[in-house]
Amino acid sequence: MSEPVLEVRGVTKSFGDREVLRGIDLSVAEHESVALIGASGSGKSTLLRCVDLLEDIDDGDILLDGEVITDPSVDPVAVRRRFGLVFQAFNLFPHLNVLENVELGIVRAHGVESQEAGTTARAILARFGLEGRESDRPSELSGGQQQRVAIARAFATRPRAMLLDEVTSALDPELVGEVLGAVRELKAEGVTMLLATHEMSFAREVADRVGFLHEGRLIEVGTAEQVLGSPKQAPTQRFLRRLLEAGRL
Repeated sequence: MSEPVLEVRGVTKSFGDREVLRGIDLSVAEHESVALIGASGSGKSTLLRCVDLLEDIDDGDILLDGEVITDPSVDPVAVRRRFGLVFQAFNLFPHLNVLENVELGIVRAHGVESQEAGTTARAILARFGLEGRESDRPSELSGGQQQRVAIARAFATRPRAMLLDEVTSALDPELVGEVLGAVRELKAEGVTMLLATHEMSFAREVADRVGFLHEGRLIEVGTAEQVLGSPKQAPTQRFLRRLLEAGRL
């Protein structure tokens, strides 16, 4: 067995007196897609932010390709260039057009010349169904289109792994499908992914494994079929039962 691309070992994180992550252990293999599910406040987004070194952890280790990236001697900016992080709030640069938003990541991550970056960016935008929108500003796009640009921008840097934080939660229901289609494209490409989602049907479709977070603990991890169809732990069962009763499962 080769080393996992991403490994989280015994990670804890508190904000003041509130313990948000309580000894998280998780690994993500090459080309694997792992979905984190759980109620709001369970720690999903905090875990992704810790992996991307946007939050300092209190204890434990996070490894990328076997390197402990949470060591204080490691340059966090260099580490972030190896991840593609997509937030729920798009975070596009409003003063740049669509093409420039995607080009910028390529130039910064790899030092590619602008002309070559533009060619690459155009090809990636076309793959994500955004051909013809290159000159538009983010404000001229729908929320779904903006999120697809954000995903294309992160993918364009050819990251070691993609981190997707509730990428559909800020969208109207009718726009969710187009963003899920963009993530299916990543899956088809074999991109290594760790994603937090509240879309159970989406987790079932694109995740090789699903992890259920409950009160800061990762209490159940297994295939999507096992965790979503036949959960073993009582908190997982209660969570999914509530979703079923609400018509969201």
